[in-house]
Amino acid sequence: MSARRIVVAIDGPAGAGKSTIARRIAARMGFLYIDTGAMYRAVALWAQRLGTSLDDHLNLEQLAIAADIELRSNPLGVVLNGEDITELIRNPEISQAASKASAIPGVRRALVEKQRAMGAVTSIVMEGRDIGTVVFPDAEIKIFLDAAAEVRARRRLEELQAKGQGGLTLEAVLKDINERDTRDRTRGEAPLMQAPDAEYVDSTENSIEQVEERILALVRARTSNGKELHK
Repeated sequence: MSARRIVVAIDGPAGAGKSTIARRIAARMGFLYIDTGAMYRAVALWAQRLGTSLDDHLNLEQLAIAADIELRSNPLGVVLNGEDITELIRNPEISQAASKASAIPGVRRALVEKQRAMGAVTSIVMEGRDIGTVVFPDAEIKIFLDAAAEVRARRRLEELQAKGQGGLTLEAVLKDINERDTRDRTRGEAPLMQAPDAEYVDSTENSIEQVEERILALVRARTSNGKELHK
């Protein structure tokens, strides 16, 4: 591991491929992968179990503060208060709830504090909506990963179908994507936007491998020794 801690911040809208790319970059560089969306999903799941309304901002903030969230890299997983919730947080209902919870200022503040604590101890690849603008504005490498809404919806539908979640249509997933885009870009607290110094990467017509190699080239160019790191 490099003696200097490196932060790779990957932001972008839902379905742009941030999680897939971030995981691959982290594995190639030997960095810790942090899925910030999973943290909001964890809070949303806990709120659902407790019957806490998404309109109850004060109690949601308290849940975010109290949540013991662990992001595991080998194997990849999410642990909430000692329970593996990796699969439980990947359904559309939790996705919608997490998107709404992420717009609550107190919830964001609580989880941003946890995210910064993770980045203080090791080199990381962190993906989300406001990593390069709010969480780590001084990150060495900032990427804004984007793709056409229709392409993002198709990718999301294929992902859900692969997990056995049938019954969804492309139109329904596209509607959800567009609603999340609007909510993410117009929220008052840390809206989704490209940082001025972020590299814009459009994955609409590029393969995962092509996007990965482009971002890896940027990472290597800006790290101290320019060499691939290993765990």
